[in-house]
Amino acid sequence: LQYNYRMDKLQILFENDEIRIINKPYGLAVQGGKDVKSSVDTELAIQTGEKIYPVHRLDKETSGILVTAKNSKAATKWTNLISSKQVKKQYHAICFGKLKNQSGKFDLSLIDKGIEKKAITFYKVLSVAENIVLKENSSQKLSFSLIELTLETGRMHQIRKHLAQNKIPIIADDKYGDFKLNKLIKKEFNIKKMMLLSKILTINSKDKIEIPYPEYFEKALEKLTLDH
Repeated sequence: LQYNYRMDKLQILFENDEIRIINKPYGLAVQGGKDVKSSVDTELAIQTGEKIYPVHRLDKETSGILVTAKNSKAATKWTNLISSKQVKKQYHAICFGKLKNQSGKFDLSLIDKGIEKKAITFYKVLSVAENIVLKENSSQKLSFSLIELTLETGRMHQIRKHLAQNKIPIIADDKYGDFKLNKLIKKEFNIKKMMLLSKILTINSKDKIEIPYPEYFEKALEKLTLDH
């Protein structure tokens, strides 16, 4: 399934002399490469007439807030602001299962580029739907959770890996998720897209950018009876 965004302009949430913060749609890669037909760096360059410098990455299947820079100096500056926690990124995920605690942190090292590195993710449970009976399998009851996640470190696929390790995998995560449950949920509720959203960006603890849930995410919350 290929996506073509040239007909619809990418939504710019904030812009100044150094950066553009955009709302990246599901299915659009951040950078071009082999077998990548559309990407933020090419589409936004066409839209603005300027070269794009991504400050951080989002997976193709993750939608939401993405920071891009207008030059390499600004890209370095904002990368450092994120790594020093002066810019805080928060994600929302819809997951299978439920956690014992309403808030806490995952502190499990991850292999990143062949090296084991410290990885910390803070979490807060926003909503839980329990004992949901599936029509396709009436003997099976499932629980679902809407979770807010804040990155303390930035390892590749950190949120996806940490949630999977804690037996609360993201719905429709085809790499780290529960393949059997993904198949069930696709058949029962027609949920096909990975339920991970880059939702909130806070700069210097005061300036906050927050986006609403995209339509596919909102529909999934409603189908799974999760309060939000």
